[in-house]
Amino acid sequence: MIHQINVKTKARTEMIDITEKVQAVVDEAGVKEGICYIYVPHTTAAVTINEGADPSVKRDILQTLQKLIPADAGYAHMEGNADSHVKSSTIGASTFVLIENGKLLLGTWQAIFFCEFDGPRHRRVAIKVISG
Repeated sequence: MIHQINVKTKARTEMIDITEKVQAVVDEAGVKEGICYIYVPHTTAAVTINEGADPSVKRDILQTLQKLIPADAGYAHMEGNADSHVKSSTIGASTFVLIENGKLLLGTWQAIFFCEFDGPRHRRVAIKVISG
């Protein structure tokens, strides 16, 4: 079964910690050992795992992406969000986390982040939990 969680973003670019929501899906599935796949079905958003304890890490990631992939770089895509597509492809639309003893196997400081690059919007994240 594929579960979906909704994410409402408030800015053009932001990173939102969705770890608790993903863990709730794992809890609901009742899987003790397995894999949790997380997929973002949007071309201007992404998902990643990184440090969740210090908010400056999110800020640094977003600022670095803006420097590397600026909004006004003369892209051929004319909708005004070409940089968002490039950022999404750079970060990636999916990730997975192992499940051990019913919990996401994340490092002490790790969190799962939904990455918005063309907001604000209402988005969704698809999650598949597989026992193994």
